[in-house]
Amino acid sequence: MTHFPALPLQTERLTLRPYRADDAEAVFAIFSDPRVMRYWSTPPWTSTAQADEAIESDLRALDSGRHLRLGIERRDDGALIGQCTLFDIVAGCRRAEMGYALAHAAWGRGYMHEALQALLRYGFELLDLNRVEADIDPRNEASAATLRRLGFQLEGLLRERWVVDGEVSDSAIYGLLRRDWAEARR
Repeated sequence: MTHFPALPLQTERLTLRPYRADDAEAVFAIFSDPRVMRYWSTPPWTSTAQADEAIESDLRALDSGRHLRLGIERRDDGALIGQCTLFDIVAGCRRAEMGYALAHAAWGRGYMHEALQALLRYGFELLDLNRVEADIDPRNEASAATLRRLGFQLEGLLRERWVVDGEVSDSAIYGLLRRDWAEARR
């Protein structure tokens, strides 16, 4: 993890940490739920092997510095309730994309906002990013609200960008600059 120092990340209620092999069951439960995957760029998972493969891939990517995917674990009971990611990191431009998912049972409690605040702080302060982008389905109003609360600005719409299980959807592109992040914290 030399590419990503100072892990795991701690918040008041959460620990953001790299996945472990024994997370597969919890990861599968999240990504096999059609409610969670409604606005995702792939259909719901159908096999625990998909979780095993994803975890193995994420650990290789972490070691190589390609992307940082962290499981979101509740501190009070140790339950893995989601993930947040910095990916497509372009070091020369100091830019990355951000992704996230949360188990349905954890929705509406502010967990994702708390996790993403920690991830963004890490990205801007420790990884020296200048820009973070997020690509969401514009119909996902809860995700859009989360991004706006974090200071992201809607920068554009890419029409009919995704086709998932035969359903065509657009992408709303949001961006957050380091200077805007710093300004909002003052």
